[in-house]
Amino acid sequence: MPGHDVESLARIASAGDLAALNVLLVTVRPEVLRVCSRLLRNREDAEEACQDTLLAVARGLPHFEGRSAFRTWMFRLATNRARSAYRRNRADAHTDRDDGLADVADLRRTSVVATTRMDLLKALKQLRPELAEALALRDVVGLSCGEIAALHHVPEGTVKSRLHQARRELREWLTA
Repeated sequence: MPGHDVESLARIASAGDLAALNVLLVTVRPEVLRVCSRLLRNREDAEEACQDTLLAVARGLPHFEGRSAFRTWMFRLATNRARSAYRRNRADAHTDRDDGLADVADLRRTSVVATTRMDLLKALKQLRPELAEALALRDVVGLSCGEIAALHHVPEGTVKSRLHQARRELREWLTA
């Protein structure tokens, strides 16, 4: 199926072409994994959310009505799967956190870059999920505000407001 773009592949696959579905899933997997990895800290959790997303794409594609772009629908599935994994992991962490391990890094054995990244991840965890998600989709994945708005079924102004608030809160936590 060389030469087909993702939207064309999705249309062909939704009509029942299994070869197109296979090519589509292989083609979009890196994008899906990138989205899941940006929303989940643990690589295994991101891989699992990616696989769940690809399965949901394969199962849901025959019912995809095309009211939005395929990628918008796919990113919505990915963010939902990643958000579910995040909630599940967060609940597990609260019930299983009796291992005596500290959440704080030993600064004598941690590089400046790693420490900065851990500070950023810690600050991101402080954000409300809709703020952290908007920030990750815009600044890490590179989606436009319009694409994020379509993905979340909210006005573009809401996305811009969430981005502004997320960046402001991050700045406060990181400079404190």
